[in-house]
Amino acid sequence: MFTQSNTIAGLSICLAAGFLLSILSCALYGNWWPLLVVFTYALAPLPNAIFGRYVTSDPLADVSSSVADFGRFMTAVLVISGFGLPVVLSHAGIITSMAMYMSIIGGVLVYGTIIVYSTLFREQQDF
Repeated sequence: MFTQSNTIAGLSICLAAGFLLSILSCALYGNWWPLLVVFTYALAPLPNAIFGRYVTSDPLADVSSSVADFGRFMTAVLVISGFGLPVVLSHAGIITSMAMYMSIIGGVLVYGTIIVYSTLFREQQDF
C-alpha cells in the first residue's frame, strides 16, 4: 500500500510544513527571533553524525563509548533547545504566544520527519 516514493513524498510535505510554520512564526508577527530555532534543526543531527562512528557494532559488548554518548548528549541538548527557545522567548515577551506555538509545532514536524525517515530507511544489517 505504501511505497517508498509515497513515503518520501509524505515526509517531504511534513518537512516543508514544519519549515513553513517556523518561518511564518517570524514573518506574521514581524519578529525574526524564532528563526534561531531553524539553526537547531540543522545542527541537531551533526553530533550523532560526527561521533556516531565510535559506536561498537557488537550488540553483546558491554563497552560503552563515552565519545558516542557525548554525541548523543549534544544532540539531545540541541533538540531540547529547539523546543525550549521559543518558550523562553515568549516568556520574556520577545515573541508572541502564537509565534511560540507555531514554532514548536514546526519543530515537532521537522524533528518527527527526521526520526521517521531515519527509522524507516535504516540499512538492514545481515548477521
